[in-house]
Amino acid sequence: MKKPKKFEVPQEWSFDNAEVARAFDSHVREQLPWYDLATGVVAHIARCYVPREGIVIDVGASTGNIGRALDRMMRARDAELISIDSAESMVDAFRAPGQFIVADAETFDFKSRNPDLIVCFLSLMFVPVTHRAELITRMMAAVRRGGALVIFDKMSPAPGYLGTVNYRLGLSAKSIAGVDASDIVAKELSISGIQRPLDEREVVGFTEVFRFGDFAGFVQEAR
Repeated sequence: MKKPKKFEVPQEWSFDNAEVARAFDSHVREQLPWYDLATGVVAHIARCYVPREGIVIDVGASTGNIGRALDRMMRARDAELISIDSAESMVDAFRAPGQFIVADAETFDFKSRNPDLIVCFLSLMFVPVTHRAELITRMMAAVRRGGALVIFDKMSPAPGYLGTVNYRLGLSAKSIAGVDASDIVAKELSISGIQRPLDEREVVGFTEVFRFGDFAGFVQEAR
């Protein structure tokens, strides 16, 4: 049986790259072995905040991973899912229920959608640092009372030796999952300057609900 073509990490990472979109689901699970666990955490949180006929916005939806995880609950509650992503290449790769909109989060009108839950799953780290604070403020202001904003992202390393320990935890997980060392290095170089980890100060007021190495998940309720 012919083996599938190996995904070659581009020198300059871009979600507008058709090959990135095609291989995204398998690649992200290879590079982040805890990806499905974190997805399950988001799905659990959503069950606790999405009311009947509620509205969820998935920011940086890529192929629809979060949408697929929420599908059963959303259908049972007659809720609406709006998925947005800035990459045109994701249109053909998207496989999830609800509406898919090609849009930049920095200019998207969240308020008019009146969401009960906004999910940013591994997406804010690709938003320019100068735009993040305003984006988080706008999203939080758009969420209806009783709802929440969920952020799962890569964080800047902890100071001192602990930062090294956490970084190596991520490397170890990838190695155990079978990722070639050359592919790990290629990915790190590919996203240089494109992916910028969040600073802990950017999530002040949020409650941490998940952490693995340099990656963490946070929730803030709308009151």
